[in-house]
Amino acid sequence: MAVNKNQHFVPRVYLRSFAVPECNGAAINLFNIDRGKCIFRAPTKSQCSGDYFYGKDPELEVAIQALEGEYGRVSERVQARGHMPGLDDLRVLRLFWLLQHLRTEAASQRAVEMSDMSQIGIDDPRYKLGIKDAVQMAMRNFADAMGAIDDLKVCLVRNTSDVRFVTSDDPAILTNRWHLQRSTPRIWSFGIHSAGTLAILPLTPELLFLAYDSDVYQVPASDRGRVTVRREGDVEALNQHQFLNCRANIFFRDTGDADPIAARFAEVSGRRPAARHVLHYAVKDKVEHGSTRYRVVEHPPADANEEALLHIQVVHAEPGAWPSILQRRHKGVVYTNGSGAGFVRKLKVRVDASPPCRKTPAY
Repeated sequence: MAVNKNQHFVPRVYLRSFAVPECNGAAINLFNIDRGKCIFRAPTKSQCSGDYFYGKDPELEVAIQALEGEYGRVSERVQARGHMPGLDDLRVLRLFWLLQHLRTEAASQRAVEMSDMSQIGIDDPRYKLGIKDAVQMAMRNFADAMGAIDDLKVCLVRNTSDVRFVTSDDPAILTNRWHLQRSTPRIWSFGIHSAGTLAILPLTPELLFLAYDSDVYQVPASDRGRVTVRREGDVEALNQHQFLNCRANIFFRDTGDADPIAARFAEVSGRRPAARHVLHYAVKDKVEHGSTRYRVVEHPPADANEEALLHIQVVHAEPGAWPSILQRRHKGVVYTNGSGAGFVRKLKVRVDASPPCRKTPAY
């Protein structure tokens, strides 16, 4: 059985960097979005946790704690101004981002919602996905996807402005500026293998992890893989992702930031998606020349036996601004074969894809 009953889906080793300094990591300030209220010096140990959140498998608990321990050591090193992150440091940061992206309560809740949407006409509880089931599934996905973002270029964003980075109960952001700003119709959503992927994780109020598709973007990182932001607007653009993606709480270090955080959240809260998934239905229309055509309808077919297609589209939050450090790559490229896989990065191109993938200009 797992050693610890109270298991954190955002670990204390991570939250400690945003904790109240004089409390030695034991307390943290937070803004609760449902109550619209700041709570000062809340116990860190009770944040982002649940009883046996990962189940009672001791091997899984040990594996998670091992990565969290590695992250803690790397986090201390990269906070040192003169430290140049090595390949091992970047590997740990990528892995920690991936673990955080997959394992939070918000991520598990989204998996449950997606499962529920796909269970049309099925009331058998044996086929219902629960939060604990979703967590276990996420951990299996993590083991299979450990190299998912190894091809992304990494830089550390050092914040010297008067606005500090905040974090949340769902801090590891997957977004895609290229996809969200495309002028052509968005036939597909995007995922972790998509062209234009951005992975964001605040590390401290003054430091942020940014991984990006270097075939699509460029970041003017020159100081040992770091880029310094001095503009408050750049920091606020990065913070906006926490406001748009958190489930319940925004975490911050300094008490004096409480009112500005509440104001910033109020400004962007209308951009939070009302639903994280949209269900599309298509019913069989006719067969022509050996091919079946389907017609999109607004509601599920009345006849449960009617042949139909079901497509669940992920809805991503779209911020109102992007940091100026994230620039278009001159002659940027993406890859596609016109299938439902959409646009992917070069290293995600399947050599056996049919039709084969082609390189196409990103802009």
